[in-house]
Amino acid sequence: MNGYHVNAPAQEPEANKVSLIHQITDAIEKVQKRFQAEGEDEESSWMIRQTDNPAAISFLRRATVMMLHIIDAIEELEPVNGIRISQKLGIPRGSVSKITRKLVQENVIQMEYLPDNKKMILFRTTPFGREISRIHQSLHRQIGINVHNFLNKYDAEQLSFLVHVLQDTLETSWVEDNASGVSEPKGISAASGQKSGAVLSDDPLPDIMDMLKRLDAESLLKVKKLMKVLFFDADVRP
Repeated sequence: MNGYHVNAPAQEPEANKVSLIHQITDAIEKVQKRFQAEGEDEESSWMIRQTDNPAAISFLRRATVMMLHIIDAIEELEPVNGIRISQKLGIPRGSVSKITRKLVQENVIQMEYLPDNKKMILFRTTPFGREISRIHQSLHRQIGINVHNFLNKYDAEQLSFLVHVLQDTLETSWVEDNASGVSEPKGISAASGQKSGAVLSDDPLPDIMDMLKRLDAESLLKVKKLMKVLFFDADVRP
């Protein structure tokens, strides 16, 4: 199939499929470790480079992802109360209260009360908070541009297949047994979620294994190539 050619070793179909599954799950584990190693630190470093304001640099070094999302929500919806912030971000009201108190202390947001309801607290961003929000939103725009440009080099068929794999991933339980009717491949312990001779942390790899076993060898070759080009052959970091 055009766009999906991968040089695979000459093996029996079933043996080749098991080999591809192992290669894909190895790649997934490496991706997981990469994201754990980079993650927030990389994004924080990028944002710090976008400003020469010492106060903003100091805050961004200490800010958590949730703090930044709450600042963005307040900047978008202001004046807004904690209940609305909780609903928009899908986080507990208690977490919103704790973080907003800290943001008030940092002079990132400010509180105000309704004239006829002193119990209703509303939040607005300060000029400093709006500066922080602009920097954070510029990060997401930069990531969006990089991701779009990266994926744009693939044709519609390749992108459609990637969507299919991602949707299957979302629809697969990470904790329940999936009745696929496929036997356990050699070298994998379903009970422990470990490969023979290797110890893995608590992660979704055993369930991803089950999902991959449902694919035929041709589809697995596509997954292998997409994993390789998506995470190991290109650098899309901002």
